[in-house]
Amino acid sequence: MTEVTDYERLAYQLMKGAAQIPLQSDQRMLSHPPAADLPVEIAFSIKRWENLETRMDPALRTLWYYMKPVTAPSFTPGLLADLIDFRNTIQTVYHRTPQDQKLLYLISGSALPGIYNLGGDLGYFSQHIRSRDSERLRRYAHDCIDLMYSCASSLGLPIILISLVQGDALGGGFEVALSSDIIIAERSAKFGLPEILFNLFPGMGAYSFLSRKLDPARATQMIMSGKVYTADELHEMGLVDVVVDDGKGEDAVRDYIARNTKKHAIHRTIRDVRRRVNGLTYEELRDIVDLWVDAAMNLDEQDLRRIERLRAAQAKRIGLT
Repeated sequence: MTEVTDYERLAYQLMKGAAQIPLQSDQRMLSHPPAADLPVEIAFSIKRWENLETRMDPALRTLWYYMKPVTAPSFTPGLLADLIDFRNTIQTVYHRTPQDQKLLYLISGSALPGIYNLGGDLGYFSQHIRSRDSERLRRYAHDCIDLMYSCASSLGLPIILISLVQGDALGGGFEVALSSDIIIAERSAKFGLPEILFNLFPGMGAYSFLSRKLDPARATQMIMSGKVYTADELHEMGLVDVVVDDGKGEDAVRDYIARNTKKHAIHRTIRDVRRRVNGLTYEELRDIVDLWVDAAMNLDEQDLRRIERLRAAQAKRIGLT
């Protein structure tokens, strides 16, 4: 029996684009180190997450990840857990990668056709509001803002975050796009904050981001209106950086990176200056999300029924009902 023990053969094949090592039925599967211990070129080819797809482009020093939550088109507890582990893996891999190979860009997208992300897990909200379990709801909300703050601070790394929006970005989906450095959207993408429809507000950073990118008055107007905006409308407002035709989003990201890689350092510095002038603290996000939890626990039965109808409509969009 042939025993496979050399993980460098795996590394070579992964760098060449092989999907897997062909093994005979009598061969033993390879045992390899954790992804964080592998070279950056292959670390994200080996590790798997249930709710994420990843792709590394070593030539552009760019890591792509696509959200694909399996139980709802939103920030489910499973997706949150995978995103937290993904973030931790990036930070570990980055710090042990040689300087000339370090990651420059992190791209977020979605594997769900027509949907970037529809925000908070409405089924989870309804369940824990009905059971009066405010602490579990609070833990979920704190996980959300932990990730939001990580995005808003570029994971504490000198990288640039780009959100590629190819579908609807609503509620928390819009908020996470706003937390990135650059938003590139396809023309049919829609953006909005629908929480007002069930007497709640977007508590994971919307007001903080919008009041800095626009102004407090327009931030309040967007939140209170519940309006759904097109990519072109947000581009005119300065919230979306690039709008392209449907199906051209990934090409637009690659084009943006190709045009700006040589300016990466100055773009990053200007971003850091902007953060210094309009700084966002973790404490601000946490205080707001605690207000959100308190408001959520005061929703009445009519509000909860609206949440549950909206959840059913979301589930239907991805064939879960």
